[in-house]
Amino acid sequence: MTVQRPAKLLFDSSDWTFDRLRAAYDAIEDVALNDLGLDIYPNQIEIISSEQMLDAYSSVGMPLMYRHWSFGKRFVRESHLYRKGFSGLAYEIVINSNPCISYNMEESSMAMQTLVMAHAAFGHNHFFKNNYLFRQWTDAEAILEYLNFAKGYIAQCEERHGPNAVEAILDAAHALMDQGVFRYQRPPKSSAKVKDEKRRDRLAYEEAMFRDIWRTVPVNEAVLETEGQAEISERQGAMQLPAENLLYFLEKNSPALEPWQREVLRIVRCIAQYFYPQKQTKVMNEGCATFVHYTIINTLYDQGRLSEGAMLEMLDSHASVVFQPDFDDPRHRGINPYALGFEMMQDIKRICVEPTDEDREWFPEIAGCGDWRGTLRHAWASYRDESFIQQYLSPHVMRKFKLFSLTDDEKQSHYKVKAIHDERGYKEVRAALARSYDIGYVDPHIQVVDADMRGDRALQLEHLVRDGIALSVKHRDRVLGYVGALWGYDVHLVGIDADSGKEVYRASSGDKGEDA
Repeated sequence: MTVQRPAKLLFDSSDWTFDRLRAAYDAIEDVALNDLGLDIYPNQIEIISSEQMLDAYSSVGMPLMYRHWSFGKRFVRESHLYRKGFSGLAYEIVINSNPCISYNMEESSMAMQTLVMAHAAFGHNHFFKNNYLFRQWTDAEAILEYLNFAKGYIAQCEERHGPNAVEAILDAAHALMDQGVFRYQRPPKSSAKVKDEKRRDRLAYEEAMFRDIWRTVPVNEAVLETEGQAEISERQGAMQLPAENLLYFLEKNSPALEPWQREVLRIVRCIAQYFYPQKQTKVMNEGCATFVHYTIINTLYDQGRLSEGAMLEMLDSHASVVFQPDFDDPRHRGINPYALGFEMMQDIKRICVEPTDEDREWFPEIAGCGDWRGTLRHAWASYRDESFIQQYLSPHVMRKFKLFSLTDDEKQSHYKVKAIHDERGYKEVRAALARSYDIGYVDPHIQVVDADMRGDRALQLEHLVRDGIALSVKHRDRVLGYVGALWGYDVHLVGIDADSGKEVYRASSGDKGEDA
């Protein structure tokens, strides 16, 4: 692209002012909307201090949040690390809401304020508004109002029932947040009318078929067993079992909870559901925002709107964000989602504009199409991390990241390199990497399978054990204790091997385990 110089710089000082921020925002917006074709919520950008940023950290980045000791603990920890120089603070926090709220650090220079606005107020904003997971599972229009309600409601509960009682419910609910989301379906709608109709039909049938003489007929054990299985199937159907969302099931069916406690569970469950899409789109979300800010600042520089000094500062920050340490580097903590997402999106642009023969073989639909903007907008809207990697991870990126796949068999004394970045290994490496981002595969798969409300009222849970990976005994038994407190009766958990169907372990809410 030809550099259009001279032009009026957006700023020529490292100090920011609101006038300079407005000028930079307008220039960023022009590129984002008219060049990249982004579709965003209205922006609300707030400049906050490091203390306020730490406070936002402690409440999981939300501007409104109820009180809980875990938030204070997180604040003290992050504040201590920051004051001692062991960790830095994010340049921004962005909230999936309408309007989209971005918090920028007041200590940042004008160059960094510009970079952060491009990254958060346009990159993340577009992704939040358009990705199908956020559109399906979150309500950006109502989240701030709901958080305001949640904060006020829990404060009222503390006044009415005491802080200790509220804290006990929140502790249990927080322990179950990962098992308090709907992964595969919307919350089931009430079917009380249907249940009543079925119950009336069943009673009418039993009355019509009743014959007193049948009481004198000897009992057939096989018939009793069949009837018992039928009763179990009937109550499982009535309670819509198996149930994947443990918090939802407890909220609706626990015999021990009071109405205010059920509402607290619902609050925690709704917040967990709000954050669930972010767990599934870390690579795509950060990759989108990083690609957007990189494209925008380069376009502004080419237009002569940014000085070389400002550009160098931005590129230095960008390079730090997308840095990927090698696997044997002491700084290695897995694959950097910023690095992988950005590299894949840069690669999609390359494939659309300058494809190789290899690209045409792997991506015939987009190779050479020229419309990299439309291709990326489609990907941002239509995929989550797992499916995005499965669809778009190219041999070029696999070679660049030097990816390989390991086989970890507990029966063997060593690891085995199963596939590397070559012709024979591309598909295996891509599938293995995609699977590592599948939340349904990585997170424990636990569901409610039965609850005998007419008998001992014990709650039956089932854990599908994949690849022989069981739960930590210590944490498992502590969480079962929380489930038991919410249910009010015994809770039993059975681990079932996903491949063989055999029972792996049993645990109950009264157990006291040790580290696995």
